Amino acid sequence: MIVTERLILRPAEPRDRAALHAMWADPRVMADLGPVKDAAASDAAIARHAGYRADDGVGFCVVERRDAGDAIGFCGLKPGAPTTPIRGELEIGWMLAHAAWGRGYAHEAAAAWLDWAWAHRTEPRVVAITAAGNAASRRLMARLGLRRLADGDFDHPDFAADDPRRATVTYAIDRAR
Repeated sequence: MIVTERLILRPAEPRDRAALHAMWADPRVMADLGPVKDAAASDAAIARHAGYRADDGVGFCVVERRDAGDAIGFCGLKPGAPTTPIRGELEIGWMLAHAAWGRGYAHEAAAAWLDWAWAHRTEPRVVAITAAGNAASRRLMARLGLRRLADGDFDHPDFAADDPRRATVTYAIDRAR
């Protein structure tokens, strides 16, 4: 568990299912991330991240507001997907409920995860990927200190050839020496 000024970042619990399902079912939230998910696919994503935690000591966690106790997002670290050029890398990512956008929560959560990575992991860098057209995530990556990798563009295999989300960009931040 990580606690910040406004947030608690913790593993998902059964009480979080409805909030996480709602995020994955919201077309606005999923516009740059992938197809909306039904409850079964949402549960599978939660289980996948619990598996990362068990196997690799990482995995996305619930983003909970300290003042209200509500789950507003999913953020953390995970192994880069084996079907992508970032396989073997430590990847950071985030997803927030639409009502939580524009309040700095994603920055606060992701910055806390980067601090955690530098304190608890040995990887030389952390990477992030997003659809090339996802301007909001790209701006956040830059604010976090990640830089776009010139050789990091690729076609994401999880998207169809005609899906605009297929064009993917990679950002990275190196461990301070």
